[in-house]
Amino acid sequence: MQWCMSTVPATQEAEAIYLVSRMDGPVAERAKQEPFHVVTPLLESWALSQVAGMPIFLKCENVQPSGSFKIRGIGHFCQEMAKKGCRHLVCSSGGNAGIAAAYAARKLGIPATVVLPESTSLQVVQRLQGEGAEVQLTGKVWDEANLRAQELAKRDGWVNVSPFDHPLICVAKSLGAKTVAARALECMHVCEIHSEVVEDAEAVSAVQQFLDDERMLVEPACGAALAAIYSGLLGRLQAKGCLPPSLTSVVVIVCGGNNINSRELQVLKTHLGQV
Repeated sequence: MQWCMSTVPATQEAEAIYLVSRMDGPVAERAKQEPFHVVTPLLESWALSQVAGMPIFLKCENVQPSGSFKIRGIGHFCQEMAKKGCRHLVCSSGGNAGIAAAYAARKLGIPATVVLPESTSLQVVQRLQGEGAEVQLTGKVWDEANLRAQELAKRDGWVNVSPFDHPLICVAKSLGAKTVAARALECMHVCEIHSEVVEDAEAVSAVQQFLDDERMLVEPACGAALAAIYSGLLGRLQAKGCLPPSLTSVVVIVCGGNNINSRELQVLKTHLGQV
């Protein structure tokens, strides 16, 4: 797993919440305009701050309606496609992006098909079906599921929702993809980004520690970012001169928790020799 830090400052954003119960007439039109994501809390973590020796803040994207940050870009993309007359959304995803697409489709009153690798957990499949999406299981990895989604998107009125590689979805990475998104690669040459590898065992250990510290269960993809704090990586990067010694605080994006439950966490720990 890979964890990245950018020293480019974040900009303030305007966000809004809009809840709808019916998808017809003027309500449907407003659903195409108002964002589907919510304003998530930014909380200081006492436990992580103690580990890092500086204030650590948590941007809790795991409390989004779809369970992850993916609803931000994907919700916007789906709204734009609805304005252009999309009649069916299709998405290939290992979970979070597909759930975001299904959630947006339900709010927009548009059918959705989500194509997943055959290894996808029953928990995620049931969540997608609960959002009203048709689920297809294809291939062993995301790349194979994505080929199927691209084929489906050739149908008249169907639109492919990329999990991460589209300008409207904004340069998010997937830990399960074989290749990096083109825009993400471009940003490596524009922004000051330090990429560090986090072992699977470290990510899973961070998930357990974070559950104990903050009473929130997140998936290993999020554990990869948390492991950067728990493992002391911040201090090592400062010692190497990659980060300024005057660094005063850090924000960790708690990206989601759809692909995890207590049983799955125990399976992962057992597989990695953690008891």
